[in-house]
Amino acid sequence: MTARTTVPSAGAAPEVGPRSLRPLAGVLTAMAISLTGTRVSAIALPWFVLATTGSATMTGVVAFVELAPYVLVKAFTGPVIDRLGPRVVSWTTDAVSAVAAGLVPLLHGLGLLPFWLLLVMVAVIGAARGPGDLAKEVMVPEAADRARVPLERATGLAGVIERLATTLGPAVGGALVALLGPMAGLTANAIGFALGSLAIAVALPRGTGRAAVAAPAPAEAGEGGPAAGYWQLFREGFTFLRREPLLLTIIVTIALTNLLDAAFLTVLVPVWARESGGGPAAIGLTGTAWGVAAVAGSLIAAAVAHRLRRRTVFFVGFLLCGAPRFVVLALDVPMSVVVAVFVVSGFGSGFLNPILGAVLFERVPRHLLGRVNALSDSLAWAGIPLGGLLAGATVTTMGLIPVLLVCGGLYFVITTLSGLRPEWREMDRTRGRTPAATTSSAPEEKRPTPADAAVAVPAE
Repeated sequence: MTARTTVPSAGAAPEVGPRSLRPLAGVLTAMAISLTGTRVSAIALPWFVLATTGSATMTGVVAFVELAPYVLVKAFTGPVIDRLGPRVVSWTTDAVSAVAAGLVPLLHGLGLLPFWLLLVMVAVIGAARGPGDLAKEVMVPEAADRARVPLERATGLAGVIERLATTLGPAVGGALVALLGPMAGLTANAIGFALGSLAIAVALPRGTGRAAVAAPAPAEAGEGGPAAGYWQLFREGFTFLRREPLLLTIIVTIALTNLLDAAFLTVLVPVWARESGGGPAAIGLTGTAWGVAAVAGSLIAAAVAHRLRRRTVFFVGFLLCGAPRFVVLALDVPMSVVVAVFVVSGFGSGFLNPILGAVLFERVPRHLLGRVNALSDSLAWAGIPLGGLLAGATVTTMGLIPVLLVCGGLYFVITTLSGLRPEWREMDRTRGRTPAATTSSAPEEKRPTPADAAVAVPAE
């Protein structure tokens, strides 16, 4: 047999050469730009729909139409990312999102944007944004290897970027909408996607974000069996995830809380801002307060999370960031109290994603990252499209305050009951191990099967 594509060891990281911070800086920069634009759009788009239709239900429909394709396409993108490489997928999908997002204000300005066409454009943005976000996430562990930093620190920095985007996005979005109207915010979103695409395509050094799965050369195709096809690659990722109780428990918990968070952000906060008289400025103020505190929490997590007990920090963070946000909006309290609660909530949330990212990257072999991340992210996001849809319908029938209180209570119950499950102990037990030490699906035989021979981490 000729030496062709093999798995060096399940989950082994590729040799990455001399230390370089450039890949990590490039990935984080692209994340910052595109996520900030998305957060601006998250303010501008619901406000545009509320202003033009006056309907909370229609606002929820628009959120559903964007997020449903996001989740569905992302679920099936993993084999594509592993085959083509996350770098290519990232810059191409961001370019598609930029075009679709730019058409919304353009067509609206020309008077050619009926509601059904807005839904089409929003669906295209969601379908392209899912693979783009996933591809950037997949490049984080490789960038961490090249920079020689702990996974908690790399994922903590990614969390800082996400929180910074959450901070700047609502502030910029609220200001743009208040001063120039919602179309200015959507234009900023298009510019953010374009710049994010450019950052990945140009700023990352050559060799970063290569494919993790390589097909054999045509002349060799008959020697070791055919290359793994799409569905075989997809099945390998699904099989691995199914054998990971901790990851499955995390996914179910996050899926339920994400549903409530989506209801909160896409419908409950905009409706609260309108009914309280605060308008877009109130959305921007609370979002900025939450984001600044989340950045502080993420910075602390990036610095010290690898020394803390993950499970304890994780559920304390959930306790702070969950129910209090919903309850305070249901109460007739001054804006200063609302902002204070959002600050505490944001600080707690800053510790969540760095821990989750480190756990995922520790447990998943590198050649499966695209597939497993795609499945886990999509399952965790499965409730998000329904969050805005259900919130819009229930607010219309029940009113805002009952829905806020019910959602806050559900958030507390879900995170508390989930924390009692024994799987969470694995968060600390497997800290620092390579994926090969924690995966039960790694092959025991040294000689690869034809399916294994199609999976490779390219040498540098």
